[in-house]
Amino acid sequence: MNEIISRTDIESKILIMRNQQVMIDRDLAELYGVETRRLNEQVKRNSERFPESFCFQLAEHEFTDLMSQNATSSWGGTRKLPYAFTEQGVAMLSAVLRSETAVNVSVQIMNAFVSMRRFLLSNAQVFQRLDSMEKQLIDTKVHQNEADKRIDELFSKMDRYNIEQTQGLFFQGQIFDAYAKFESFILQAEKEIILIDNYVDLSVLERLSKKKTDVKIIIYTDSKTKITEQDIQKFNAQYPMLTVKFTKKMHDRFLIIDGTTMYHIGASLKDLGKKCFAFEVLDASFIPMILKNLSVD
Repeated sequence: MNEIISRTDIESKILIMRNQQVMIDRDLAELYGVETRRLNEQVKRNSERFPESFCFQLAEHEFTDLMSQNATSSWGGTRKLPYAFTEQGVAMLSAVLRSETAVNVSVQIMNAFVSMRRFLLSNAQVFQRLDSMEKQLIDTKVHQNEADKRIDELFSKMDRYNIEQTQGLFFQGQIFDAYAKFESFILQAEKEIILIDNYVDLSVLERLSKKKTDVKIIIYTDSKTKITEQDIQKFNAQYPMLTVKFTKKMHDRFLIIDGTTMYHIGASLKDLGKKCFAFEVLDASFIPMILKNLSVD
């Protein structure tokens, strides 16, 4: 007998509920050419043939989810919770409906169930990868939102502590504020940054990496600094050019920008905000004196 209904039409009505393939009574009744009420009446009259593994009534939340799908948007008049039939339940329906149409349609539905099951099994890894990709995209979006939030906060802080201030005071715990201020100094540089600080570590290099492209960096620090030659090479691979020189002649911390602006900073840059400290802008005439007396060991 020629196909009564296309397999595509049938497969579009197969749903995944409670981790198994099912079809809803309304869709089955349409395929069988009977009223939904009559189909369910036959099921009730033969309830011993339809255990829960063959047929179950949808819970309220399951039906709500089902109604939200485009495929069921036309179910506006449905009031009773529908029934879902598993593959075995569909096979049993053909027996209780007792019509040639029911038998032929059931055969087609059974074939569609098998086809769908094979498709799901053969593409299980693909679905798993898609699920993993979706989770990664969600995680990425969360991290991106957090990064955007931090960037907005940074610029807000930079506006609050504008770089035109000649002095400032930061109290213990104002770590983010202090680093925002320091980065505003770094972003002023167009050609060169000179940092004089006896205690420099990777956190300081991380802040200096915010510099503009092609801005050179010279750090004068103690020979016992925690920065290694390998750290310098890795930094220069991404943010050239950094030069580190060692000296024991300086006690205070200074930041010189483009040879025209010099900041005196009351705390080591790796400890900004951990304790109360202040900064101030010194007269530019001090810059040659500092550099001249900065003998390198």
